[in-house]
Amino acid sequence: MTAQEQKLKGWQIAAFVLPAIPISALGLPLVVHLPFFYENHVGMSAAAVGYVLFFMRLWDVVTDPVLGVVSDRYSTRWGRRRHWLVIAVPIIALATYYLFMPPEGAGAFHLGFWMFVLYIGWTLITISHMSWGAELSGDYHERSRIQGWREFALIGGMFGVLAMPAVMELVMDEVAKVDVVRNMGLFIIILLPIGVAAAVSLVHERPAPPKEPIDWREALRVIANNRPLRYLLAADFLQAAATGVTGTLYFWFVPLILQMHGMANFLLLFYFLAGVIAVPAWIHLSYKIGKHRTFAWAMFYGALAALPLLIIPPGHFWITLTGFTLFGLAYGAASFLLRAMMADIKDQDAVESGQDKTGIYYSLLTLTNKIGYATALLTLPVIQYFGVETGADAQNTAQGLLALKVIYVGVPAVLLALAGWIMWDFPLDQRVQEGLQDALQGRQPNLAFAKGGKSVSIGGPAPQPMPSLSAAAVTAKDQTSPVAEQKTDLRPDPDAPEKS
Repeated sequence: MTAQEQKLKGWQIAAFVLPAIPISALGLPLVVHLPFFYENHVGMSAAAVGYVLFFMRLWDVVTDPVLGVVSDRYSTRWGRRRHWLVIAVPIIALATYYLFMPPEGAGAFHLGFWMFVLYIGWTLITISHMSWGAELSGDYHERSRIQGWREFALIGGMFGVLAMPAVMELVMDEVAKVDVVRNMGLFIIILLPIGVAAAVSLVHERPAPPKEPIDWREALRVIANNRPLRYLLAADFLQAAATGVTGTLYFWFVPLILQMHGMANFLLLFYFLAGVIAVPAWIHLSYKIGKHRTFAWAMFYGALAALPLLIIPPGHFWITLTGFTLFGLAYGAASFLLRAMMADIKDQDAVESGQDKTGIYYSLLTLTNKIGYATALLTLPVIQYFGVETGADAQNTAQGLLALKVIYVGVPAVLLALAGWIMWDFPLDQRVQEGLQDALQGRQPNLAFAKGGKSVSIGGPAPQPMPSLSAAAVTAKDQTSPVAEQKTDLRPDPDAPEKS
C-alpha cells in the first residue's frame, strides 16, 4: 500500500478522533479536580485521597497488559478494536456517575471501588482507540497526523470540560464545587456514547493479519530486548509524572502561591487552549526534523517555560495568565508524538516476530503513563507532611509554601528535561521505519536494524507482495545477510545501496 493510499480523508480523521473528547474530559478531572473535591467537599484527607488514587492507578499494572492481549486476540465482524470501545461506554458512564456525584457518607471505599471500575473501562477504550489509530496507516508522517489530531481532540475535550467551571467562576459570586464536578460528570456521560457511535460507524479498520498463536516467551524476550521501546517508555513515564505533579497540585498552587482565588479554572482553560493551538505546529515540525527530535525540543521548552512560575508575583493576573499560556504550548506535543513513535516500534516487532501485537505495545504505553500519574499523586501526602492546608482557616508556614512551590515547578522541570534527553538519540527514524514498512508489505529494502541485540540486514530484489505478516517476516529472514556481531542503533546501513 502506497503512502497516498494510506492517507486518510479529513472527515475520516475527524470521526475517528471524536471519542478522544470525552476520554480527555474524564482524564483531566481525575488528576486535577477530584483529589481537591474529595478532600474539601467529601471530607477525606489529602493523604487518604492520594493513597487511594495511587493504589488504584497501580491496579493498571495488572489490567493494562491483560486487556492489551485481549484486544489483540479477539476479533468480531467489526474488526479487532471497535467493539471494545462500545463495551467500555456503559462501564465508564456508570463509574463516572458515582465518582462525580457521590452519595452522602462516601469515603475511601467508595472512591477506591468506583475508580477500580472506571479504570477497567478507561483501559479498554484507550488501548483500543490508540491501537486502532496506529493501524489506520503505516506511513511515518501520516501516523503523526492521525495521532496529532487525536491529541487536538484530547485537548479540545479538556478545554470543553473546563469551560463550564471557568464560566461559572466569572459569572457567579460563589461556585459550589460539587456543582462544578457534577456538571463535568454529565458532560462526559452525554458525549461518550455520541463520540464512540460516530467513530465506529463512520471509520472502518484496516484488515488485520491472520491471527496465529503467540509464543509468549519469545514475545517477552523481543519486548525486553527492544531498546527503542525502553527509551520511549522511560520518556513517557517521566513526562506523565511531570504533568501529573502540576495537575495534582494545581488547586493548591494557584490560590496559595499565586493568590489567584476564583480564577483557577479560567487560567487552566488558557493553558489547554495554548496546547490546542500548538499541536499543528508540533506536527509540522515533526515533518521537518523527525518525531523524536520534535519531542525532545518540546520537553526542553516545557522545562524552561515552567521556571518563570517560580517568580511570578502573587496577585498579578495578566502575568500569571501569560506564564500559564506559554507553559501550555508544550503540553500537546508529548502524548501524540509518543503514540506515533510506538506505532513505529510495533512495526519493528512485527518484522522480527511475524506477529501483530499492537494492543500489547499500547498497553505498555498506557501503563507507564498511568504509573507516572500515580507517582505524582504521592505529592499529596508530601505537601500534607509540610503542613500545607486550604480553606478559610488554613494556617500555612513559609516553609510549607516554599515546599509547595519547589515541588510544583522544580520537579516537573527536571522530569521534562530528562525525558527530552532520553529521546534525543532515539534510533528509529523515518528511513528505518519506511524500511520496516517495506518488509511488512513484502518489499525488501536495504536496511539494517537491531534484532535480538544483533544487527540484521534486509536487502536484495523485491519479491511479489506476501500474503500475510508472518510470511513477510519469514521471507525477510530468509533473504537477510548473515547476522553481524556488532550492534547497531536501528540506523540505515551506510554500505547498502540506495533503494531505487
